[in-house]
Amino acid sequence: MQRYDIRIVPISIIIEGRPYRDGVDITPQEVYELIASSKELPTTTSPSPGDFLEAYRELADRASGIVCITICSEISMMYDSAVQAKQMAEEEMHGIAINVVDSRTAGGAEGFVSLAAAVAAASGKNLTQVTEVAEQMIPRVNMVAVLDTLEYLARAGRIPRAASWITSMLKIKPILTFSQGEIRPLERARTKPRAVKRLVEIMRERTGSRPVHVNVMHANVLEEAEALKKQVESEFECAEIFIADFAPTMGVQAGPGVLALAFYSEEDNDVG
Repeated sequence: MQRYDIRIVPISIIIEGRPYRDGVDITPQEVYELIASSKELPTTTSPSPGDFLEAYRELADRASGIVCITICSEISMMYDSAVQAKQMAEEEMHGIAINVVDSRTAGGAEGFVSLAAAVAAASGKNLTQVTEVAEQMIPRVNMVAVLDTLEYLARAGRIPRAASWITSMLKIKPILTFSQGEIRPLERARTKPRAVKRLVEIMRERTGSRPVHVNVMHANVLEEAEALKKQVESEFECAEIFIADFAPTMGVQAGPGVLALAFYSEEDNDVG
């Protein structure tokens, strides 16, 4: 964010009727602590068109073009809000061009799409070229995650409570994948160490021997994330690797304890 001057429009998390902007008014750790202790799950709300319009106005002071990259439109209204704000901004601020891109993913995978676009912009590419870079990155990024429990998905009404009870009783750790606009169950493991091992194996299956860009994400289990990062570094040639919080706006339903990998492999025509 700092190096490439990336502007984030935050999602809000509603806790006991009060909105908190993710990463602005509340930290991820605070969110996960509240999720674990609260009888009533927090909810989330997407930024409004006005929130995006405010960001466009701010950026228009120092840029003639804006690329706005949003969370997957299947799970959020952010894309629709960003498009509405684009229409409002172009009527209000003549001469500003805005392209809105649906990342088809979220979290650290969306981060890689945004970072690729920001690097392209910093290298001098024009608005069309930067947009193309973002769009070309979308099918390349992957995200796989292991959930500590299905309890929170059941509490949020995403799955039957019986499924949560059975997996808890059997101590099953579900592995999910998120790509191209779809979140789907991938596999199940009997223990979390086995599930984490499988995450690394899946990354190897999808990247081969090429250098990889990796984002290790966690929901308030930093020590586990640091151990996973060391494992990835020992087994892969990492062009870059980060540790980041698993977005609380997703973690509200996934629950604390999530470990996830967002990644993509380099291609022959990649530069830098």
